[in-house]
Amino acid sequence: MAGDQVDGRKLRGHLRRAQIIEATLTVVHRDGAAGVTHRTVAKEAGITTSLTLYYFDTLDALLVAALTSVADSYTRRIREIIDTEPDKIAGLAQLIADSAGPGRERALAERELSTLAARRPALRPAARRWRENVAEMARTQTDDPDAIETFVALSDGLCTALLLDDREADPAHIRAVLGKALAKGD
Repeated sequence: MAGDQVDGRKLRGHLRRAQIIEATLTVVHRDGAAGVTHRTVAKEAGITTSLTLYYFDTLDALLVAALTSVADSYTRRIREIIDTEPDKIAGLAQLIADSAGPGRERALAERELSTLAARRPALRPAARRWRENVAEMARTQTDDPDAIETFVALSDGLCTALLLDDREADPAHIRAVLGKALAKGD
């Protein structure tokens, strides 16, 4: 019985952390990273500020958790593409295209928090994960370090451009552009 109580408390704790992280991402999407405070996140989550401070004692801890949540999601998706997609570049192109559509809110939050990492070193490890994952994918296609670096930079640039544009993304076009970056390494 006591083990069930401990597991129940752990589960509630995990759920509360997830709730706070989602509220943080909502605030980042709506107000930008500058709008994130324990108070604004607590209000968004419908909880007390002291509860956000209990789970995330500093603003950096809260921001790192939010960015890590998005990075984990992208890592899972890229890992799935690497492991299962016959056309890995097309899989990545679709993932990038999704950032202009159904994944826009999370992609926008990820970009905002990744940019903030230039000023907040605590965010840098989580911010680098997208680039590391894309580089891992590129290494399945080539071993040319310049082509890999070009592919990663191009993927970043395409994601940013899609967030700036107000139109649907074309996965076939993105795939063609990404493919050309890797063809330069042959």
